[in-house]
Amino acid sequence: MLRHLRASFVILLLMTVLTGLAYPLAMTGVARLVFPDQASGSLLTRDGKTVGSSLIGQTFAGDRYFHGRPSATTDTDPADSTKTVPAPYNAAGSAGSNLAPTSKALVDRVKDDAVKLGATKERPVPVDLVTTSASGLDPHVSPASALLQVPRVAKARGLPEAQVQNVVALHTEGRLLGLIGEPHVNVLRLNMALDALGAR
Repeated sequence: MLRHLRASFVILLLMTVLTGLAYPLAMTGVARLVFPDQASGSLLTRDGKTVGSSLIGQTFAGDRYFHGRPSATTDTDPADSTKTVPAPYNAAGSAGSNLAPTSKALVDRVKDDAVKLGATKERPVPVDLVTTSASGLDPHVSPASALLQVPRVAKARGLPEAQVQNVVALHTEGRLLGLIGEPHVNVLRLNMALDALGAR
């Protein structure tokens, strides 16, 4: 019996070292060699300072910047650990709101957001500007959502709308391999390009 237990413990220890330590370290090493940017979190820097990741959305305030999708992520309430508070783009709390399409709270929020964005029957707002993604961390908006914001951003920056539209066009990414997904615009990259344009 002791012989069987010893063999079991040896296998347990061996598999723990192989699958819990050696394999993850090997995969991390390969990832850093083959995909160094992605393995480091796809971080974006400006003037030597990290400003965010191209994979995780963030809140942009003010009219000078393009705004991303709403985020439904939450975090623990500092005043009461049994409750949560809204914490947009909280990667530790990645999730959607889980509200049903018939939820009054969801319908009211979407209507309020649409009104704030100037929605009318003739000029509807793209759905991704008023709905959250499943993760709550989506860093992209549709080209239509970006173009809807062009007049506001151009006016706030004192730039011609055509010039801002051109920046949006330059940062619009197509479908993967021409087939997978939808065209999209990374909001952080777009805002960084506008800041760089202003600096020049």
